[in-house]
Amino acid sequence: MEISEELQCLFSGTVEERDGSYVVEVPEQELRLGELQADETYRVAVLPVPATNEATNTDATPDPEQAPQTPPVEKGEQRTVEIENIGDQGDGIARVERGFVVIVPDTKQTERVTIEITDVRENVAFAEVVERVSYYE
Repeated sequence: MEISEELQCLFSGTVEERDGSYVVEVPEQELRLGELQADETYRVAVLPVPATNEATNTDATPDPEQAPQTPPVEKGEQRTVEIENIGDQGDGIARVERGFVVIVPDTKQTERVTIEITDVRENVAFAEVVERVSYYE
């Protein structure tokens, strides 16, 4: 299965019926740590849970203290990314897996660059430009 680079978050949930509608609750940590905003509209994909030999408890509620997923990048790692936006401080913003944000100074929107990750935090990473890449490469 191909996963879009635009993926903002990924979590497991249960479809519940409430007052004639069906609801999937978004865990609080996805809004607190991610890029989601309350009262905004997002596209949602629903995938089946792979079958297992053990019975699963569908009434179980997710643990709100559950540790967030680890960042999808590591310090020293190099990647080629596209700068999607410019932040309030003037730095470039790129996104990698699960919509994880990487801040890249001295870049312009739509620019393709090879970066090296210099610092990784729980919900954001920082990088420096190693090389500016042509779109034709």
